[in-house]
Order: sequence, then C-alpha cells, then structure tokens
Amino acid sequence: MNIAFINPPFFPKYSRGSRSPAVTKSGTVYYPIWLALAAGVAEKNGHQITLIDAPAEAISVEETMNRLANFNPRIAVIETSTGSISSDIKFAEEVKKKFDNVLVCLVGNHVTAVDKDTLKSSNLIDAIARNEYEATIVELAERLEKKESLENVLSLTWRNGIEIVANGHRPALTQEDLDAMPFASEIFKRFCNSRDYFFAAGRFPQMMVYTGRGCPYLCTWCVYPQNFYGHTYRHRSPQSIAAEFKYIEENFPEVVEVTIEDDTYTVFKKHTIEICKLLIEQNNKLTWTCNVRADLDEETMHWMKKAGCRLVIVGFESGSNEILKLMKKGVRVEQFTAAENARKAGLLIHACYMMGNRGETLQTMNETLTLAKRLNTDTAQFFPLMLYPGTEAYDWAKKEGLITAKTWDDWLTPEGLHNTVVGTHDLSAQEIVDFCNYARREYYLRAAYFSMKAKNIIRHPSELKRTLKAFLTFYKHLFSKESKANTDKFKTRLSHDKDVTTEINGEKGLNNVVKKSSEATVIQKETVV
Repeated sequence: MNIAFINPPFFPKYSRGSRSPAVTKSGTVYYPIWLALAAGVAEKNGHQITLIDAPAEAISVEETMNRLANFNPRIAVIETSTGSISSDIKFAEEVKKKFDNVLVCLVGNHVTAVDKDTLKSSNLIDAIARNEYEATIVELAERLEKKESLENVLSLTWRNGIEIVANGHRPALTQEDLDAMPFASEIFKRFCNSRDYFFAAGRFPQMMVYTGRGCPYLCTWCVYPQNFYGHTYRHRSPQSIAAEFKYIEENFPEVVEVTIEDDTYTVFKKHTIEICKLLIEQNNKLTWTCNVRADLDEETMHWMKKAGCRLVIVGFESGSNEILKLMKKGVRVEQFTAAENARKAGLLIHACYMMGNRGETLQTMNETLTLAKRLNTDTAQFFPLMLYPGTEAYDWAKKEGLITAKTWDDWLTPEGLHNTVVGTHDLSAQEIVDFCNYARREYYLRAAYFSMKAKNIIRHPSELKRTLKAFLTFYKHLFSKESKANTDKFKTRLSHDKDVTTEINGEKGLNNVVKKSSEATVIQKETVV
C-alpha cells in the first residue's frame, strides 16, 4: 500500500516538529523525525513510502500535490501543530479532494490533545493517530487492505459514518520495539537534505536522532511527555545507538554533529556511560549535543566528553525555588550543579530559562536573570512560557482565564514566529515577552560574558565561526533602539521595586524598633512598680 508521510506546506522553515513549533529567529529547523520513524516502520512491514518535508524545502502546496500525484497515496499521514492547525486542515482537505479513495490521517501533539474537536471541524478528515503512531499506521493499513472495520485499532480516533469514535490507548513501545525500527537517518538519507535543517546551538550540518522516549519528570509545560510518549523512559540499546552514529558517519560525509533530542538523555547513568564507551571503542568522529538535567554529575559528563559530546543543553528554567516547585521541576536552585560540572569536564553549556510560569512576578523573573548571570554559560535563551493543549500548564491557564488567544492561529505572529498567549495574575503576556528581550540583552552585553567567551574560543577554536554567526543573527535584536528603550524601562521598574522593598523593610525595621522600645518601657515601669 502507498503511504505518504507529509510535513505540509506552511511558512518556509516552519519547524513543526519542535517542542514549540514556529519560524524561529535563530533559524532552527527540526528534522521530521516522527514521520521518518513511522515511514521506516511502514516500509519494513511491506508498504511503499514517500516523505515530503515542505517547510524545510520551502515548497508550495502545488509542488507538494505534484509529488503526491506521482506517488498516488492510499493513506496520507499529515503532521500538525497548534499554530498551523488551520492551514494543516485546509491542506488535508485538498488532499482528500484531489485523490480518490485516499484516507487522510492527522498526527502530532495538537491533534492528540484535541482529537474529537479536530475531526468535528472538517468532515473530510478521516482519522487521527494519537500519541506514538508507528504501529497505529501499520495496523490501519492492514485493516484497509483487508477491508475490515477500524474498530479496535488502538490510539486511533476515526469517523464511523456520522459518529466520531476514539479507540482505546495503545501501550507504549518497548526497548525491543525501538531497537527493531529502521534508523530515522536511513529515511532522511533518501528523502531529506541535511543542509535544509539547522539547530542554533549546534554545528552545521547536523543530524537529529532520538535514543529513547518518555521522560520521568513531571514539568507542567512539557508537551511531548504529556501528549505523545508518556513519562516512562524507554531507551534503545547502547549497541543500536552506537550503530546509528556509525551509519551517519559513513553515509553523511557532510554532517559534523549529531543532536540527541531525547527530553532527558541522561536519565540512567549506567546506560549513558555504556553508550559513551561504545562510541569511544568505535572511534566516533562526530561531535554531539544532548539535553540533560540541571543536576547532572561530573563523572557522567567526563565520559560524555571522551565520547565526543561537545555541548549540553540544560533546562534550568527559573532562579526561584517557588516557581520551580509550581512547575513541578523536581529540583531546587541549590542543586544546579550541571554548569560547574560541565566546565570541569570541558563541555560547553546552552542554558534554557523560561518566564511566565504559574506564580511568576517581576521579582522572580529577575531572580532567574540573576541566576543566569551567575552561571554564565556559553549561551542562554530566555523564552516566555509556551502553552499547548494537553499539558497541565495549559489546563491551569485556561481555568484561570489567563489565555489571551481567541483561535489556534493566535499561537503565531503573522510572520509565523512564536506568539505569547498567556500572562500571569501579576504580568501581562507582553510584559513577559519584553522581560525576555531585556534579559537577553542584559545577559549577553556583559564584561563577564565577553571574558568567558574569549576563554572558550581559545580552548575551542572551532567555536569562533558559530559564535560570530550567532552574534550577527542577534545583533539587530540586541542593539536596536527598541531594545535599548526596553532595557531602560525594566531597569527603572526594577530600581523602583528595589526602593519600595527597601522602604518597606525600613518601615518594618522602624516599627520593630518602636515596638521593642515600647516593650522595654513597659518592662521598666513594671520593674519600678
């Protein structure tokens, strides 16, 4: 059966597969890794496949349709995202109208969270494969080939006449299932150009892989564990992971780095070190990056460095223990040892900070900026909270009436950039965005930062090119008149808040002195009497 896997046309370089889908100022574009893995499994089960990544190639609806016409799909698997869903549905409808007998199936985090509502919005969409969908697509194809009912195809929401039916949930894939899959990079080799993809913190060109699925931590805003693959971490075997590194090295001569996109690659220390040992044994020549926890130990980092790791991405998120507790981060500021341990191991650090979480105030955001300056990592990003349906953070904001968006389209700006759609009880959405811009400028335009970068470039000369490219990318944002005015605004506000706090503390101190003086007088009188 012909099965087409499609990342549909939208804005050129729209990164639909990332955790916060958008056109990014940094130029980051994710590989269509979930489509590729599902395509590989479908092909392994005897089906003919094609994969089209329209945003990465910057191709039009017309060109996409022409490619599909040459393939003539029986099933069209279409990737979706929150901000692009209106366009995704429109494209799906056009596919349905153009190809006789095609079954249109949407996939992705957004439609997993709002499956029935999505099907209600268009009678031309046949089904939604929820969560991890490799096995669901294969079973769907088998049912169509045998002309059997779609009942009991697990994790499928489908249209049965005028009724919309949500079948039961499919159990999570096991390590054996993950190891049995073709490498995503094998599919990328045939259908994607590595130069169409970019990761701002990485070297170019790079290749993206997943070595495991699920995250045991409970961060309220994180979309993939809550919507897609759950909180149980299941990883591929070290042998499978090392083999894909070797495959990339041998088949993509232009690729210089691998981006490991697991939410938390280093969940199990022993497993991580086993991978490192295998990479060392096979004389791995590719550098790599990965996401790690803010309290990762030094020993693991030393093994990672020996195995070719260049940079770790750390989600510190907040400098306030109260905010960390409310977001269920599962770690306190005092436990943030990853930055220091990475330096000791010789690894670079890209730090992630998030503003606008539950309970956020101007003071707690400034605490986060203070933490970022103290950690002084190689690079840092300051992002407003990005909410997506299906997450605990979204449910909280919706219940509190804090979401400003009227439609899903509002998740993006007219240019396809991120748009902040939620504030807090103390801050508007725009104030949070403005503070992120202020924090970015305050962080990068510091003598301590320039000194650290100079030392890093001396130790890692290959970082000079990447540093210059990043600087040129953000130059206009850091030095514009609007940026300077924004900085002046927040410095004034923070100075005023500091003065008010000092005044309040002063009044409290004076009141305490008066109170103690009065108490002393009373005691003295009582003693005299």
